[in-house]
Amino acid sequence: MSGEYGRRRVVITGMGVLSPLGNSVDEMWRRVVAGESGIQRLTLVDPTEYPCQVGGEVRDFDPTEYMDRKDARRMARFSQLAVAASRQAVAHAALDLEGMDRQRVGIVCGNGGGGLPETDATMRTILARGGSKVDPLYVAKFLPNMAAGNVSIQLGLHGYTNTVVTACAAGTQALGDATEVIRRGHADVMIAGGAEAGISELGLAAFCAMRALTTSYNDRPEASSRPFDRDRDGFAPAEGAGMFVLEELEHARARGAEPLAEIVGYGVSADAQFLVAPPDDGSGAARAMRAALADADIGLDEVDYISAHATATDLGDLAETRAIRSVFGERAYQIPVSALKSQIGHLLGAAGGVETAAIVQTIRTSTIAPTINLEHPGEDCDLDYVPNVARAADVRVAMKNSFGFGGQNAVLILQRFEG
Repeated sequence: MSGEYGRRRVVITGMGVLSPLGNSVDEMWRRVVAGESGIQRLTLVDPTEYPCQVGGEVRDFDPTEYMDRKDARRMARFSQLAVAASRQAVAHAALDLEGMDRQRVGIVCGNGGGGLPETDATMRTILARGGSKVDPLYVAKFLPNMAAGNVSIQLGLHGYTNTVVTACAAGTQALGDATEVIRRGHADVMIAGGAEAGISELGLAAFCAMRALTTSYNDRPEASSRPFDRDRDGFAPAEGAGMFVLEELEHARARGAEPLAEIVGYGVSADAQFLVAPPDDGSGAARAMRAALADADIGLDEVDYISAHATATDLGDLAETRAIRSVFGERAYQIPVSALKSQIGHLLGAAGGVETAAIVQTIRTSTIAPTINLEHPGEDCDLDYVPNVARAADVRVAMKNSFGFGGQNAVLILQRFEG
């Protein structure tokens, strides 16, 4: 219950995004509403020998716009993206870190695989030149916790710090965990979200071996990511970062900050069944959704929009659809559901962060992002997926779903800030 006695309220006051559709929240949102795709032929790795040759890359990114050149060389790309998005979020929030008690400011960052490209390059070095030539900073670059570590170093954050590594649920879970840190009084401000930069030969080979990636649209990259569509055949790999400034409400008010939205509910669950596939009935996801609604004390009839996980895999999209129907019953058919991955691909540990930024923009602009490439809904995919064209709608309460390998599920409830 967002106003419950004794529970500190948590608001979003700043956002930062680097994505396949642009390197700021405003640029990404403009292109999202226009229905554009950020999926192109891969350039960070030569995909010629692989069945999937397309993906969503962060283009025109210069890390030295956000950090010293020497510091940038000491970071893996996923850390660079996390630092850049965090600096954007701090600037957006007009947060004066110099004048704050930094022991009350922390960081929780979600990440899936750490520095896969660095691992790729290191193995090539060993094979070509021997182990003695390995970069001495390799370990300090590739570890998944180094995104949070580098953000804390760059911004001088002395408070609570953690890294969430729950695969595709990580960005959303990081936001939820950071919310709990503020709620229980262990911080007043948290930088939180997700970052991922796993596009490499190792990453591409591994996901292709799993048959998780799209393979049928190499000649039409913009059509490759097709959540809920009859012809979906897997996700388009992508990279990026979405980071936020979360604040305790009274702290934000005291410095005159304008809340962009409020995080009012958070739920987590485990499928406890399979490594890489959800239960057919979506029961694990449904448990997380119910937990988030209960945490928010939000009724089923109050949810105006659902941002779906929707990876464009046969089993995943169907299980999520069934989970939504299980939770909402007949009301499920009245709630717009859309999939940002249709436009930006699957950012893995960063997906929840970037997609949450889109939710905040939905609440602020009364515009729902479309699910592009939805031409023929798949069997039993029968909800309102906002096909192909953005939609004007008054969205007060929104749900964000994120589900990761290992059957780890995280769900947030965001609400328009109303004082």
